[in-house]
Amino acid sequence: MLKILDHPVLKAKLSEIRNKNTPFYTVRRLLKEITAMSVFAILEDVEVIKINVKTPLEKTTGVKVKKDIVLVPILRAGLGMVDGFLNVIGDAKIGFMGLYRNEETLEPVDYYRNLPLFIAKKTVILLDPMLATGGSAKSSCDYLKSQGVKDLRYFCLVAAPEGIKLMEKHHPDVKIFAVALDRKLNDKGYILPGLGDAGDRLYGTYE
Repeated sequence: MLKILDHPVLKAKLSEIRNKNTPFYTVRRLLKEITAMSVFAILEDVEVIKINVKTPLEKTTGVKVKKDIVLVPILRAGLGMVDGFLNVIGDAKIGFMGLYRNEETLEPVDYYRNLPLFIAKKTVILLDPMLATGGSAKSSCDYLKSQGVKDLRYFCLVAAPEGIKLMEKHHPDVKIFAVALDRKLNDKGYILPGLGDAGDRLYGTYE
């Protein structure tokens, strides 16, 4: 269920993001670039249908993606991945899952949901830079499956073994794509070596 996108350019860009001295506006650009470069791997097995195409010279055949693509960023950090995806799949629809982590229990708190109509018939991609404890990913998948979603994928920059283990237990059918699988979580639920708080790194909300 886990596929590591082991491309040297992706690894180089992730290394820049990990660097604590990289400014937030550069982190934002790098995340957008990594996401755009990863689209092809995330959708490499997407179903297509044949279509007729008329070129300036003659008729030929081509393909188009059969089902609509829906991007569902997990707020807030997942928003930083949307534009990169849209650079490649410009007609993707967008939904939103709002969750934050209770810093005492490390459990996800659900505060907002807004999804496109008929989402059960679409290919849905959850976006979140970090798969740490796995709580937010599990909660989001629980809800999306309750709405009938069957073609569900998850993309992150960095994953922790603990989060992968939780997803394997509860959602073994969900394909997970990551640029790196890191070592472990610390006692506060942050990924080691990780990159810090992804939202803070993206939006400059840190000292």
